[in-house]
Amino acid sequence: MGAALALGERGRGRTAPNPSVGCVLVKDDRIVGRGWTQPGGRPHGEAMAIADAGAEARGAVAYVTLEPCAHSSPRGPACADLLIQAGVARVVVAIGDPDPRTNGAGLARLAEAGIAVTSGPRAAEAERSLAGFLARIRLGRPYVTLKLAMSLDGKIALPSGESRWITGEDSRAHVHGERARADMILVGRGTYDSDRPKLDVRLPGLEPWSPRRALLTRGDGVPEWHRLGSPEEIHALKDVNDLFVEGGSGAASAFLKADLVDRMLLYRAPILIGEGKQSLGYIGLTSIAEAHRRWRLADSRMLGIDRLEVYERDRL
Repeated sequence: MGAALALGERGRGRTAPNPSVGCVLVKDDRIVGRGWTQPGGRPHGEAMAIADAGAEARGAVAYVTLEPCAHSSPRGPACADLLIQAGVARVVVAIGDPDPRTNGAGLARLAEAGIAVTSGPRAAEAERSLAGFLARIRLGRPYVTLKLAMSLDGKIALPSGESRWITGEDSRAHVHGERARADMILVGRGTYDSDRPKLDVRLPGLEPWSPRRALLTRGDGVPEWHRLGSPEEIHALKDVNDLFVEGGSGAASAFLKADLVDRMLLYRAPILIGEGKQSLGYIGLTSIAEAHRRWRLADSRMLGIDRLEVYERDRL
């Protein structure tokens, strides 16, 4: 399943509205087929793995990060049917598919065909990998990651507005990796007017993975940029699984105030700025008690001289 999860990561940011699913076929203790969802959402990971395995798929065990789909479309057959036709002996899935067109029907169809079915291995990792697709199905909107690069005292710029560069090269490279996993990247009007950011991916070999760009503004839009008048309008983004909110403080505060941030990346540089621009403005809190039990630390690591802290919204 670990190999399937790694393969599924290869398609992130390029498959929406479909999930990026990884699949591995194993026979006689060796991998005979590998696949992941292709750009545009088709073929699915299972179809790729079956094609890769060829005749070796018969009698193999399929490890899939998401329950095989049970619905056919003009773009391809249902993956549950493909696995049955390929003659696999067993299917192991990390998590079920909440899409009402599948939602248990895929596993049921496999079982009815006499294929052994197991679910649950490494489910938490699959939930994270497929968070964008799952949020779109469960919440009717993309999964939102907010990025903040700041000094130790929480500043994102000098009083003059100068902000390049607060964090070091390692942090900036990490941000570009995060951009590559997103379907769309958003900034506010202030950031656009002051920086004219390209918001592209500048990692060797990943340049084609640059996401679509969006601007949060109540004013005029920008050519070739998607315009959002408010954070709540992300519910209309039907072809976006992962939205990356990169700046600035106005956009960050607006999304936090609307409680539409699912994950935060805090890049802290070992510098003090003092008087300067705060990372956040008003986010709707009326008491300290409201601020507690909202965020769970998911990861913390050093990136060169900077520290990255990853927090996930606790919505239980």
